[in-house]
Amino acid sequence: MQVNSASEILRVLERNLRDNPKFLIAGLGVTDPKGVFGTTLGLEEKYGSKRVLETPTSENAMTGVGVGIAISGYRPLMIHQRLDFFLLAMDQLVNSAAKWHFMFGSQQSVPLTIRLITGRGWGQGPTHSQNLHSWFSHIPGLKVVMPSFASEIAGLLQASIDDPNPVVFIEDRWIHNLSVEANDSRIDQSIQLGKANICHSGNDITVVSSGYMSVEALKAVSFLAKHNVSAELIDLRTIKPLDLDTILYSVKKTKNLIVVDSGNEIASFGKEIIANVAMAIDVPLANPPRLVSLPDVPEPTSHGVIGEYRVSATKIALSIIEILCVDTPHDLIKKLTPFKEDVPDSSFTGPF
Repeated sequence: MQVNSASEILRVLERNLRDNPKFLIAGLGVTDPKGVFGTTLGLEEKYGSKRVLETPTSENAMTGVGVGIAISGYRPLMIHQRLDFFLLAMDQLVNSAAKWHFMFGSQQSVPLTIRLITGRGWGQGPTHSQNLHSWFSHIPGLKVVMPSFASEIAGLLQASIDDPNPVVFIEDRWIHNLSVEANDSRIDQSIQLGKANICHSGNDITVVSSGYMSVEALKAVSFLAKHNVSAELIDLRTIKPLDLDTILYSVKKTKNLIVVDSGNEIASFGKEIIANVAMAIDVPLANPPRLVSLPDVPEPTSHGVIGEYRVSATKIALSIIEILCVDTPHDLIKKLTPFKEDVPDSSFTGPF
């Protein structure tokens, strides 16, 4: 039997509601019939409206309530179905939640987890599809988690909930349908925030990615491995704290680096990684490092041009091929782009 990422999130939330009376869930749509992409279904009926709270459409005010609840000894998890909507609450996150622990000499904490869902696909367009993880990583006092695979999402979410201070948990809704065997030993493994995972070993080039980009990158490096290109893929899991040691160890071995980022190119987190490598590494790279990211324009709505805009397994594979100066496999496009680029694969059937 298989379980998917959405059901794993639901399982973790229910376990925390059951085991910790101080754990609360709040957000717009948590009691909706679709239950935030299936991740909160049935929780209000089982645990009541005082612990699973539907909130008004007032992101800044409700996030402030969440910060206050956390300071008061509760452990709230707040959900925003679009990262874009959460921009209205940046004041509470940056000027309250992130600073509290520091301002009170580490004597008080804000154990607040904020789930932000990015909404690419199905013509979401400029205002419903942004991934602004680099913004959050710039703020002292915040941790930023970006899950990639169904086998690890439960462990990363639990680690975020357990953290004594604010964690921004960013999930691309394209990972919700990703599945794993229910008896997979990795499902309930404890995961340390700030520890990356090498999910494909290699010697020719290091590929660093996070979130859904790791899914696309794994498709690319797995395909190229069949054509004698040995790429090492590092899934960051968390971009703050950043596991720079794992990245440096790999780059010293491969002497080549590609960073795949789901944000826009200018001031991207991918460039932060490249800068860190450039400042720290004591072995010359064989080729200049490369960033694969979104261009400096808003995401288009049209299905006709979205393929040129998005980062895909095909673009990642072609970038690896260009750096290593190897021949392009004749079946690359057919194997890596079997579906239109406004859906990730055949498993994605909604919801909107």
